[in-house]
Amino acid sequence: METVFLILTLLFVAFMALGVYAGVKAVRAAKRGVDRTITQARRSVEDTALRAKSYGQPGVPGELAQLRLALRTSMRATQDALNARAAEDASLSESLGLFERLSVHGRELDDDLKRLEREPDRATVATLLPGLRERTERITHSAESLRWAARDRARQFADDDLAALNAQIDLEAGALRHWTTEEPAAPRATAGHSWSGPADQEQPPSLTPPDPRLHAGYPWQKSARPETTN
Repeated sequence: METVFLILTLLFVAFMALGVYAGVKAVRAAKRGVDRTITQARRSVEDTALRAKSYGQPGVPGELAQLRLALRTSMRATQDALNARAAEDASLSESLGLFERLSVHGRELDDDLKRLEREPDRATVATLLPGLRERTERITHSAESLRWAARDRARQFADDDLAALNAQIDLEAGALRHWTTEEPAAPRATAGHSWSGPADQEQPPSLTPPDPRLHAGYPWQKSARPETTN
């Protein structure tokens, strides 16, 4: 009896611990979701403010805003492009590492530009603009090189796959039309047997097995109407 009671107590404690662990993970996941939402909202507000400054404020403030906006837009586009393809292409891991190193320089430049926006000495800031512009162009150029290289790589893979698929389809189409190049032999009747009908004739075999992806839907595929019974 004591053994049963001990086992039940251990099970109860284990279930309680599991419930607490699951609750903590759920709370942390919810907090991460809230943090991401807040971060994205803050970035959207900052981007909107930078666009307003770049078009609405002339001179040094407007140019600083243009540099920050160009930097942030280029870096974000490159990050999205690399992350979207990294799961399918392991070769992009090195590119992601290079982008992380580039992001360090991008954050430093963005911080410098942000501080200079609050600098009251506009004349001094104006003398720094050529160097800041050059740093921005170097970082955005590197980001764009990574982004377009990843896109060209993905497009080349897609082109190679399409070329192989076209060749396979051409081969299959030629096999399906094999009767156009072969002269069929005249059928002969045998005593006690009738002529074989179309259902008895052997169908030409397919070179490839059925593709299970054919059952998947596509945007251009019409859905079949359900059959009705009387």
